[in-house]
Amino acid sequence: MSGLEAGASVLVVVDLQEKLVPAIDDNTSVTDRAAVLLKAASIVSVPVVFTEHFPAKIGPTLPALAGLAPGATVFHKEHFDACDEPGFANIIGGIGRRQVIVCGTEAHICVLQTAIGLNDLGYETYCVDDATGSRKARDQRAGLNRLTLEGIMPVTSEMVVFEWARRGGTDTFKALHGLIK
Repeated sequence: MSGLEAGASVLVVVDLQEKLVPAIDDNTSVTDRAAVLLKAASIVSVPVVFTEHFPAKIGPTLPALAGLAPGATVFHKEHFDACDEPGFANIIGGIGRRQVIVCGTEAHICVLQTAIGLNDLGYETYCVDDATGSRKARDQRAGLNRLTLEGIMPVTSEMVVFEWARRGGTDTFKALHGLIK
């Protein structure tokens, strides 16, 4: 691995849904960082996939986040690991990129299992720890620790943004840098 590249990346936002997010520890920070990633993805043309776990019960992706990626694929699932759901691997494979950046909820359940599933499918898989949460802080920490042990690369939203930028002094850098200030 040589670092993240916008042209090789896809962003998977796991289950940041209306009825779940309010229960997440430090949810404002998690959704703020996810918003930064979604805005950055738009600037550098990184495709976005939202997953929604039982949306009839848990609600849709938060509208404020969904609105930042109007062309994104929204994938409904029942399995905790989206990769176990028929069609998900085909959607990710059809995008044709080798790096998958994952964020969302819950770190120790759906994010964990989906990231491991993507890693097992051969993708370079990264988890954005500041844009990933759980209802309890200890579950978030345990989930993020487990992901690292499973070979998923830990990153922060700023790491992703600046790796996608690649260099300073460009119009792209200026637009991305404005998200971090």
